[in-house]
Amino acid sequence: MKQCTHADALPHPEPEPLSETCPECLATGTHPVQLRLCLVCGHVGCCDSSPRRHATEHHKETGHPVMRTFEPGESWRWCFVDHVLV
Repeated sequence: MKQCTHADALPHPEPEPLSETCPECLATGTHPVQLRLCLVCGHVGCCDSSPRRHATEHHKETGHPVMRTFEPGESWRWCFVDHVLV
């Protein structure tokens, strides 16, 4: 079973969110479907079901490997590099 090789290097405690919603969606006037929090820097981006996929774009631009859901009542994490739930 494949495992994330990046979780041990994440900052503790996790970073504070830099915003309450996806700033790129706000700037372009699109609606974020679900929000994700970068666990390296605190960037908040929209999920891949959103029109612009800003969380994935953030990973591609920065290389930050792990994000978590930023939705109330959810607690899962995803590693973009290893393509696994953390």
